[in-house]
Amino acid sequence: MGIGATSLSMVRDELFATMAETQQYLEQFLEARDNGALLQHAVTNLQQIKGILSLVELTGAELLAEEAHTLTMDIPVGATEERNEQLTAINNALHVLRSYLEQLEANWIEMPELLLPAINKLRSAGQQTPLPESFFFAARVDSQRPSTPAKPRNAESLALSRRLRHMYQIGLLAFIRDENPQASLRLMMRALLRLDQLYAGQPSSHLYWVGAGALESQADAQLLPKKSRKQLFARIDREIKLQCDNPDYVAPRSVIKDLLYLIALANSTGDIAEQVRNLTNLPDLPFTDHMLDDEYQRLSGPGQNVLRSLSVAIREELTSAKDILDLIERGTAENSVLNNFHNILAKLEKTLSMVGLSGASNALKQHLKKVEGWDEISTIESGSLLALADSLLYIESMVAGLERGERQIKNQKNEPIDENESFARNQLIEARIVVNEEAKSGLSLAKRAITSYLESDGDKMHLANVPSSLMLVRGGLLFLDQERAAEQVGACANYIQTRMLEAETMPSEQQLDTLADALTSLEYYLEGGVLLHAKENRSVLDLADESLRALGVQA
Repeated sequence: MGIGATSLSMVRDELFATMAETQQYLEQFLEARDNGALLQHAVTNLQQIKGILSLVELTGAELLAEEAHTLTMDIPVGATEERNEQLTAINNALHVLRSYLEQLEANWIEMPELLLPAINKLRSAGQQTPLPESFFFAARVDSQRPSTPAKPRNAESLALSRRLRHMYQIGLLAFIRDENPQASLRLMMRALLRLDQLYAGQPSSHLYWVGAGALESQADAQLLPKKSRKQLFARIDREIKLQCDNPDYVAPRSVIKDLLYLIALANSTGDIAEQVRNLTNLPDLPFTDHMLDDEYQRLSGPGQNVLRSLSVAIREELTSAKDILDLIERGTAENSVLNNFHNILAKLEKTLSMVGLSGASNALKQHLKKVEGWDEISTIESGSLLALADSLLYIESMVAGLERGERQIKNQKNEPIDENESFARNQLIEARIVVNEEAKSGLSLAKRAITSYLESDGDKMHLANVPSSLMLVRGGLLFLDQERAAEQVGACANYIQTRMLEAETMPSEQQLDTLADALTSLEYYLEGGVLLHAKENRSVLDLADESLRALGVQA
């Protein structure tokens, strides 16, 4: 425990009393906005809170108080409703600060990172730039790999860098949209590793190497796809453009630091991430990404006692609903209970939504309309009763987490499927899945074979089965009406047959990398579930065409 946590007990009573008083002043100001004295008292108190936190050396807490103080000073007497966002942000920040300090009292490790979301909400309300996730993180940003001879830049390398940037952009766009994130991250990572290889020995390569390590870490640890991280990876795209236009351009230290923080946070065992971590001697962090998120939800949410009280109330409503459902199933209930039953379920659904149990709320919402239409107990289908009973059991398991202070973040849908339509649909989906997996296996086999061919200085034995394997992939794609992708796979098979197996000389390493780019694009196309949904991602196929054209091959 740090000095701040140990010193907190000496100032605790005064600090908590001042925070509570400040919240009262702000709440009163909401009702009497012409009362400048209330606002001035709040400003004075926030200055005092900041001073106390500075005295006990709680850096993150002090910064939160400073941001709240700055924002409060910006609010004028007679503030209109346009200032409600700022007033709400200040009150919420004080709530988070109190919860954070209470955790420190309970011997929690000091983690100022927990306060960054609240700090950034204050800065956003004051129209200031948010602080990066790495704000409280210290790292050796200037550490570089041993220098190697730089490769000359020419028109060919510039064209390749633009194609690799296109590859990165395709993965980035899908990642931003939360579409197949793992495959998207791998595509972005390949683009950066190829750029690092292309510009080896030049200052710009450091960004690509560290960026690849951050993408590997994001994928391996399944870090949360936060807006700030999407913006960071989008920033890399802009850096690629700047470095393509100016050979001497070097990425800002702040971008490298943000990427290093993701690598440290993930603690990935991936090859690139480990290399970066060893070179820069990244510190071990006392928390994980998901731990930070869970703890912030607790800080910003209702207190533990409130959660437990809500849990008890929800359990009572669940018990009443289950009792009525049991009577209906036994056939001993009267029709008059149906209206009350619907009211209980509707009230329960709203309560679940209010406490953040969106998965449980959505599951119950699916049944409300059906229950509302129940007029006669004798006409209720047994299947509907069983489905509702299953949902109530599911809800009960979700509610149990409230007693431990757990929070449900993700929505979970519980949508019924029409059994009359599902059989034929499942048959088609199963067929597509089989073709999809076989196609991905064929492309992966081709990529591995090319790597072995290169490492063995052109031993053609490694390529013997590749053209026929790719032609099988082509046939599967044609069967599913994916003609453009099928022709591209066929072009790759033809290149391997004529330029590698039948040729006397081995293609250059750059040509083999370009062929692998084309196969990677097609693999990404399949990983996106295109065969399951029959949607063509034209931009990915455009990228494959670019690689094939660079090889002098037409699909």
